[in-house]
Amino acid sequence: MEQLCEIAEIFQAQAPACDAWTLRLVEEEHDHLEIRQGVVEPSRCRTSCGAMVTLMLEGGVGYGATSDLSPAGLRAAAARAADWARLHARLGLFDARLSPCPSTRADYRTAIQEPWESLSIGEKLAVLREVDQALAIDERIVDRAAWVTRRQVSQLLVTSAGGRVSQVLDFVHPGLVAVAHAGSQTQRRHGGGADWPQQGGWERVAAVRLLQAAPVVAEEALALLAAPDCPRDTRDLILLPSQMVLQIHESIGHPLELDRILGDERNYAGTSFVTPEMFGHYRYGSDLLNVTFDPTVANELVSGVADDEGTPAGREYLIRRGILERPLGGALSQARTGLPGTANARASGWDRPPIDRMGNLNLEPGAGSLADLVARVERGILMDTNRSWSIDDSRNKFQFGCEWGRLIENGELAGVVRNPGYRGISANFWRSLDGVGGPETLEVRGVRNCGKGEPNQSVYVGHAAPPCLFRSVAVFGGGE
Repeated sequence: MEQLCEIAEIFQAQAPACDAWTLRLVEEEHDHLEIRQGVVEPSRCRTSCGAMVTLMLEGGVGYGATSDLSPAGLRAAAARAADWARLHARLGLFDARLSPCPSTRADYRTAIQEPWESLSIGEKLAVLREVDQALAIDERIVDRAAWVTRRQVSQLLVTSAGGRVSQVLDFVHPGLVAVAHAGSQTQRRHGGGADWPQQGGWERVAAVRLLQAAPVVAEEALALLAAPDCPRDTRDLILLPSQMVLQIHESIGHPLELDRILGDERNYAGTSFVTPEMFGHYRYGSDLLNVTFDPTVANELVSGVADDEGTPAGREYLIRRGILERPLGGALSQARTGLPGTANARASGWDRPPIDRMGNLNLEPGAGSLADLVARVERGILMDTNRSWSIDDSRNKFQFGCEWGRLIENGELAGVVRNPGYRGISANFWRSLDGVGGPETLEVRGVRNCGKGEPNQSVYVGHAAPPCLFRSVAVFGGGE
C-alpha cells in the first residue's frame, strides 16, 4: 500500500484540468496449490499492478488504464481518458455530471488470524497431501483433489474532491473434490470449503474442517453411484445454504442490477424482468423473504467500507417482507433513474471501469432449525451444492441442478437421490417460500466467478443464507 500511496501523490501533483477525476490503483497477488491423486500439481503464482484513470470533462466520462505507473505512464492514461470523455460528451447516452465525485476517506483491511505466509509451501502441501489421501477410501474413487487458493487485493482510490479510500482484502479458499465411477455411472461431490469462500487467512482451512470433510465427501460420492435418480414430480423443496447461494445470485441479484434494468447488458447477458416502476410495491416473494445488501458482515467476500467509485458502503434492504424496495445500482445509475441504490459500483481489476455489481447479497434468517423445516414436509426433496444452472435472458425462468439430494417423507429425511434438479419462474418461485431457517442455520458463503460486462468482468460476490423451504416446486432427475 505504501507504494500505491507514493504513486497517487505523483498523479495528484500532475492531475489534468477537468471537471473531476479519480485514480484507482490496484495491486493483486494470487497463489494456488493443489494435490491431485497424490501428485503435486504445478503451483500457480501471479501478480498484477496497474491504474485506472477516470476523467469527467465537458459532460462526458472517459477511462484510461495502464500498467505503466511512472509519471509519464499516468499522464498518457489521463490523456486517453480525456479523449474518450470528449467523445462521450458528443455521443453518450447520459451527462456524466450526474455522477458525483466522492470525497470519502476511509480504510479497511481483512481481519486475519493466521497469515498465509506463516506456513511454508512445504507445510501447506503436507496438509493438502493428507487431505488427498483421506479421499482415497475406495477404488471407485477414480479422481480426487485437494487445493487451496490465496488472493490478496490492495486498492487505493483517490479523487479530485479529496477522497481517499484504501482497502486490503485477503482471501484463502480451500476445497476438495471426489469423483466416483462404477459401470456407466459417474458422480462428483465437492466439499471442504469448495463452495464456502470468505475473506480471511490460513485459519479458513481449519474453519471448513478440510481434513474431516474428506472421507465424508468421498462416501457421499460413492452413495450417489447406487442412488436412484431424482423423481420427476411436483414436491416441496428444501434448499441448503450452498444451493441458496446460486438461487439468490441468479434470480434476485442479477435481476436487480440497475444498469441491467436500464438495458446496458441487453446485447451481452440479457436484461431483467424487473422494471423501474416495480420498486416500492411489487411482491417479489412471500412475507418471509427479506434480502439485504450488507457490506458489514465480518469477512464475507465483499465486506468493506466503500465501492470502487468511493461511495460509502452501508446495509440496505432490497426486499423487505417480500416487497421490492430498491435495486442494486451505484451512484451513476441512481442519478440516471432517480431510484435509491447501494454502494455497488465494482470493477474486476485495474483495467476495468466500475459497473453495477452485486456485493454481499444476503437472505435474512427466520426462525427454527433445519430439522424443523424437514418436519413440516410430508413429501419433498432436500438439495445441496449447485452442479448446473440455466436462466433466461430476463433472469426469470430458471433450471438448476444439484450434486446431492435426499427424499423427505412424512417429516423425515429418507433415501439419497442422484442428479436432482428443479425449475421455476423467479416471479413465482420466491412467493412459494414457506420456511426460513433461524440465525443458527445461517451460513456466509459466496461465488468467485460472477461474470458480467463487455469486456467481461469476473468478480467475487458474497451471499449468506439459511436453509429455505419452498412449496410445490417442479423437480426432476438427471435425464431431463
